Amino acid sequence: DVQLVESGGGSVQAGGSLRLSCEVSGSIGGTNCIGWFRQYPGKEREGVAAIVTLGGTTYYDDSVTGRFTISQDNAKKTTYLQMDHLRTEDTAMYYCAVDVDPCRAWSWLRGSSYSHWGQGTQVTVS
Repeated sequence: DVQLVESGGGSVQAGGSLRLSCEVSGSIGGTNCIGWFRQYPGKEREGVAAIVTLGGTTYYDDSVTGRFTISQDNAKKTTYLQMDHLRTEDTAMYYCAVDVDPCRAWSWLRGSSYSHWGQGTQVTVS
């Protein structure tokens, strides 16, 4: 069974940085898409960034471009989200997810594209 575990969330002051990690266990096979999403209270999850596991093509939402960086260590089956210049509006629960197919520009933002999700990690910026 595929499982994803996020870590690295916490509290930070505006302008600070955090690095989230998403470790994937279990076998998926093929080229996949790992996405990071965030969810505000009472709102639907929204895509933040995504990366293709083979090749490393990345995608970012406009709200985080230039501040967040997604990367991966395939040997460790871990995807990272480096978040710099954090703003109070970045406060949310952050989730990682895997799509068994490679990311596409038209699909990576859709939560329905992803088949497995982690439990989430809270990021609070004050």
